[in-house]
Amino acid sequence: MVTRINPSILAADFANLEREFGRISTADLAHVDIMDNHFVPNLTIGLPVVQRLLEVSPIPLDVHLMIDDPDRWAPDYAEAGAYSVTFHAEATTEPVALARRLRAAGARAGIALKPGTDVLPYLELLDEFDQVLVMTVEPGFGGQSFMASTMPKLSLLAERVRATGLDVWLQVDGGITEDTIVQAAEAGANTFVAGSSVFNGDPAGQIQRLRSAAEAHQHAH
Repeated sequence: MVTRINPSILAADFANLEREFGRISTADLAHVDIMDNHFVPNLTIGLPVVQRLLEVSPIPLDVHLMIDDPDRWAPDYAEAGAYSVTFHAEATTEPVALARRLRAAGARAGIALKPGTDVLPYLELLDEFDQVLVMTVEPGFGGQSFMASTMPKLSLLAERVRATGLDVWLQVDGGITEDTIVQAAEAGANTFVAGSSVFNGDPAGQIQRLRSAAEAHQHAH
């Protein structure tokens, strides 16, 4: 099973983003958090910055939209060239229609679930998505503690993906360290977002340590 490590640039030095992207060139994708100060109580970056990052990044962009009205805004990120665009289940009115528009624009379509959001309505729709992001913290800020209570949701998704054989990436985001990545991998995650635990030290070494920890505990197909 492939293990993907996607460092979150929320923890990067925003004044030196091109350099910071160079520090994570051994990662699989760069996780880019878009926050609008409405869906979450924080404001980060938007489409003009992402368009520029796409020109300089050595790795593909995994865009996570923590915004209201993604039905209107998400396709712009796919059309700009993001490899993967994830929107929140709680913010969309038409998740399947939006996912199809993202795919039509050439991106992988992801749906994100906040810790309190039920996964059951989405289990029957998995073939419409390329990624499901199980938030392991409440979205909005980096540096929060991992919520182990979200792991049963991940296990349900992993069982369904195994049963259907679909190519759906199961992503976790929030409080991912060398310790918590083990819990997430055991529950079935294969795509891991880590922010402060990567950028606050030696990124290349930390990416490899996270990858090794996850691979040692992943379920075989």
